Amino acid sequence: MKKPSKQQVFTLLVEVGRSTDDGLPKGATGAALMCYASGVDEAEAVRETVAILKQADLAPLDVSGYGTLDERLSEGHDISDDEKDLMQRALDENSVIIAQMTPFFEDDAQA
Repeated sequence: MKKPSKQQVFTLLVEVGRSTDDGLPKGATGAALMCYASGVDEAEAVRETVAILKQADLAPLDVSGYGTLDERLSEGHDISDDEKDLMQRALDENSVIIAQMTPFFEDDAQA
């Protein structure tokens, strides 16, 4: 008998480009999204996140995984209670939570 799969929450940083109706600010060339996504493994969390962002008319270009809460804590990451609450919500709702969106502008590349 197989044990039920254990959902975990993964921290993902997703870089998006521009697309029609993406809701990014005028003049932005794209954005970075900090997401908390549930999945049985990181690959599933990435697939779910990319699918949801595409449904929201965003154009995912690249995804960087930062692991689970336990993995991040073991690496010495400082994680606020607000972040932990959002991670718990992603787990409870079996969903993807976009915690932060940082638009990119052409001038940023020259910094």
